[in-house]
Amino acid sequence: MSSENIATVIKMMESLSETAQERLIEHLREYIENWRNDLEWDGLVQKTQSQLINSAKEARKEIAAGKAKPMNYDEL
Repeated sequence: MSSENIATVIKMMESLSETAQERLIEHLREYIENWRNDLEWDGLVQKTQSQLINSAKEARKEIAAGKAKPMNYDEL
């Protein structure tokens, strides 16, 4: 983010009351943490995508060969 954008956000925040600033900061912290978690998850999926594809192919083969059975969710 450019310094100009950061300065604009800071000016906008400074126009708020202290209480509103504190609430906004808390929301931003939560948002940024969620965003970081999403990025981490996306990275993990990318790293394992070929394994996921291979597992799906194997599952399809087992289904086609009649080796698969419906999942019993009560046994999980």
